[in-house]
Amino acid sequence: MRRAHMLRGAVVLAGALALAACASAPPAPSTSGLPRSGVYKVGKPYQVNGVWYYPAEDYSYSETGIASWYGPGFHQKVTANGEVYDQNELTAAHKTLPMPSLVRVTNLDNGRSLVVRINDRGPYANGRIIDMSRRGAQLLGFEGTGTAKVRVQILAEESRAVAAAARQGTPAPILAELEGPAPKAAPRGSVEVNGAAQAAPAAV
Repeated sequence: MRRAHMLRGAVVLAGALALAACASAPPAPSTSGLPRSGVYKVGKPYQVNGVWYYPAEDYSYSETGIASWYGPGFHQKVTANGEVYDQNELTAAHKTLPMPSLVRVTNLDNGRSLVVRINDRGPYANGRIIDMSRRGAQLLGFEGTGTAKVRVQILAEESRAVAAAARQGTPAPILAELEGPAPKAAPRGSVEVNGAAQAAPAAV
């Protein structure tokens, strides 16, 4: 009897130790729940294909040029500031702007406009000025064509707020696809998606 009682106690103790080990073991890595964090980064001058680029905090930035988009081949890979790229979020790559920063991108062909977060470097082909996420390209209406003529304008106040939050370790903002004003502060904001702009009356 005593032996059976001791054996039963040993089994219970072993079970408890096994449960304790499971509770203290680190969780298995999962690509579905990767953090959307990242460090604040401006970066040093760098060279690509013989061309030098000079990253800087330029809160007056406004430029017109060609936008492209990137997606499946980079999905779930690490961006230039340490975030995990998600092609379904409203983010973009830029050659020199701080990461993260917020910019308004307007498709000059159809008038659509939205705000995206810069969290990567690029593009470096054919004079393009911004590389949108796949979702951003869909909302701006150029996923099918691959490129579009756009105007890119930094949101100075919002970008300063996002930068300050990133320096303190606050997770990067996730921009929602909601109608409304541009984001005012980190960590979350909204996105304004405008319809096609009305044609201006002809000059007389």
